[in-house]
Formats: sequence, structure tokens, C-alpha cells
Amino acid sequence: MGATSNIEWTDATWNIAVGCSKVDADCKYCYMFRDSMSDTRYEAGVVKRTKTVFTLPLRLKQPSRVFTSSLTDFFHVECDSFRDQAWDIIRRCPQHTFQILTKRPERIRETLPSFYPEIAGRCWLGTSVGHQGAAHRLDHLAKLQDVGSLLWLSAEPLHTALDISAYIHFLGWVVIGGESGNESGKYRYRPCELGWMGALAQICKDNGVPYFLKQLGTHLAKAFPHTDRHGRVLPVGLLDAYGTDGLHRQFPGNTQ
Repeated sequence: MGATSNIEWTDATWNIAVGCSKVDADCKYCYMFRDSMSDTRYEAGVVKRTKTVFTLPLRLKQPSRVFTSSLTDFFHVECDSFRDQAWDIIRRCPQHTFQILTKRPERIRETLPSFYPEIAGRCWLGTSVGHQGAAHRLDHLAKLQDVGSLLWLSAEPLHTALDISAYIHFLGWVVIGGESGNESGKYRYRPCELGWMGALAQICKDNGVPYFLKQLGTHLAKAFPHTDRHGRVLPVGLLDAYGTDGLHRQFPGNTQ
């Protein structure tokens, strides 16, 4: 976590804390537990405020897209005691765009600072949904259409077909990705199908919503030898058969 990131849709990752608790099936093989809980400094289910990296955005001078809290949930109740400090850091960094992703969108409004209108345009508020049973998170996100921020969806880890037709009208960006994981052990992966990805890409295309195909996931990566084990190096035109015209990696403001 730091000034650079290997996540393709961001420039830097900023973690105000490390640790989380699972909310539903989407969290089953969460990479945070897989990658961080092997570190003896952390305990599963315990959220701990970071120290030296807490002020990271203040040290980033180049305008950056900053993925906010990849190793915790920014709106987790255990972040309540120091979240206002994080909001203040965001206010002090007008050069950055903050990509805030949560599985707790129902808590967003109640935790926004009084000065949020000043920073709303630089905050992208998103929720992650990997299966249809978690689509209710988009209902909560829909209630934030008046706050002045771009609202977005991370459909990752996508492990079932997902219909977002009832929500596409307010989404400003959609990230799509299959699940990565191990072949055995505690943190494995679930299959993702190209058709599920293609359907999401198609509805985005039909509605002029930019979308970003992040990775195929470990299951599909096996079928494409030119990808890495996560399926991150995507063959050109891979999803053309599903109507995407090869537009795999777009950002808000780029749908052409």
C-alpha cells in the first residue's frame, strides 16, 4: 500500500486502517484476509488504524487517483473514531481524486463530514457487488444521488451472473473482475464466466457508462496463456463477441 499500486484502475492506494469483517458471500475469499492476515501484526476481524501511511495523500504531489482503503472498509464502524481525520486529509488534497469503495454503503450518508459539499466532486463513492444477492448495496448507493459525487460499482469478485439494469441510470463507472485466489487451501477462488462479464459490459455500452475490465480471474486465466495468473493481461478483443468492441479499460469521461 502506498504511492504506487498494481491495481490498474488507480494510481495509488491509501489505507487508513488494516483489517475488516466479512459481510456476505462476496467476502468469502477476500484478498485482504489472504494477503494481510499472514502478517503477525494483524488479527482476523480486528481493524487497526495505520500510522505512517495514514497521511500518505499529503505527500503525493502529483495529481493522482487514490484508492481509499484497499485493506479495510472506509465505512466500517471501527473506523468511526478516526474517519473524520481522513476526511480532513481529503479536504487538504484538492489535487487528488479519491476512489472510495465499500460494502457498507448504508453507512455513507451518516458519516459524511459537514464540509462534504466542498470535496464531493473529488470523491467517487462506490460499492462492490459480486453476486445478485448483494445487489441491495446498489439500492443504498442510489440514495446518494444528491450528494454530488460520482457513484460507481465494482462487480468484483464476480461469481454469479449480475443484473444491474435497475441501477445503470445513476452509475458513473463500472469495474468488472473475476476472482483471483489459490488452487487449494483457505483462500481459493470461484469461477467467473465470460458471458457474465460481457453482459455487464454490454449494458454499460448501451447506456454510455464507462467500464473497466480489470481481470478475468484465476479460473478464466487458465484458458488464456497470455494472461498472468489473475487474468490481468487481457487479450485484445477478448469480449468482442459479447458486444464490447474491445473497449475494456475506460475511466469516467471516456466512453469513446
